[in-house]
Amino acid sequence: MVDVVFLMFSVAVFIAVVVGLEGGFLWWNSTRGPEARRIERRLRAASAGTHGQIQLSILKQRVLSESAGLERLLLLLPRIHRLDRVLVQSGLSLSVGDFLGISLMLFGFGLFSMLFMGRGVPFAILLGIGLATLPTWHVLQSRSHRLLLVENQLPDAIDMIARALRAGHAFPTALQMVGEEMSAPVGTEFRVLFDEINYGVSVHDAMLNLLSRIPSTDLRYLVVAVLIQRETGGNLAELLDNISTIIRSRIRLMGEVRTLSAEGRMSAWILSLLPFAAGMTVHLINPGFLEVLWTDPFGLRLVYGALSLMAFGIWWMTRIIKIRV
Repeated sequence: MVDVVFLMFSVAVFIAVVVGLEGGFLWWNSTRGPEARRIERRLRAASAGTHGQIQLSILKQRVLSESAGLERLLLLLPRIHRLDRVLVQSGLSLSVGDFLGISLMLFGFGLFSMLFMGRGVPFAILLGIGLATLPTWHVLQSRSHRLLLVENQLPDAIDMIARALRAGHAFPTALQMVGEEMSAPVGTEFRVLFDEINYGVSVHDAMLNLLSRIPSTDLRYLVVAVLIQRETGGNLAELLDNISTIIRSRIRLMGEVRTLSAEGRMSAWILSLLPFAAGMTVHLINPGFLEVLWTDPFGLRLVYGALSLMAFGIWWMTRIIKIRV
């Protein structure tokens, strides 16, 4: 009798463990799985910016942080939503709270590690600030790379819309075809655009939301053309063909300009980074050699003056090598 009870208890424990593991897997897959993350990204992009006075309850509102208390604190900061929009434009799955937390941790790591090594407070603060700017640099680089991908994919997307319109499809159906056929990031953004129109957002507001998520000059041509055509009428397919041709010519010209200005950009990078690299190298080799710059008042004035002149020089070189097409 005891063996039968023990056997039944073992079977019950085994079934409970299996059911628990299966339930845990289903919960993880529904909340953290690939499909859940894909839907989360689309909902976050759809709610990144809403034009018009009516807020749609069917769109999930993007949060600044997973913590409600931290989100209330972040909402007190000025222009915090502009930072949130930059994160959305970069395509990274980061909230504002995550971004600021990573920056703060890097600043603390650089500051306390240098203080622990006895390198001095000014150098520790400088290193902490340098490490804290790494997330910002990564976000801006990801945003620039994503916008460049959009600009390269946009002519093909416009051609696909024009062909769909000539075949007799409606404009929302053409957007759906682009979202299904093309890869990210254009395919993802056009799927979000189709979802907004399909959920009841006006074409005007949905197109402006697309432009707020992708602040591209080429995309602005498409948005303006579609909005004007909906007001005045006309052959939208022919208009899109002309826009596609203009964008391709502009991309070709930008490539030539980028090639001709490559030497200037390399010189600007070298001249901008060389003083910092040389100063850090000298300080690591002989820490006492540069201490007079931050221990003597006149040395501090020299440092502030040099940094101001370097900032002006970096700005001036950036203006020289940046050619708008």
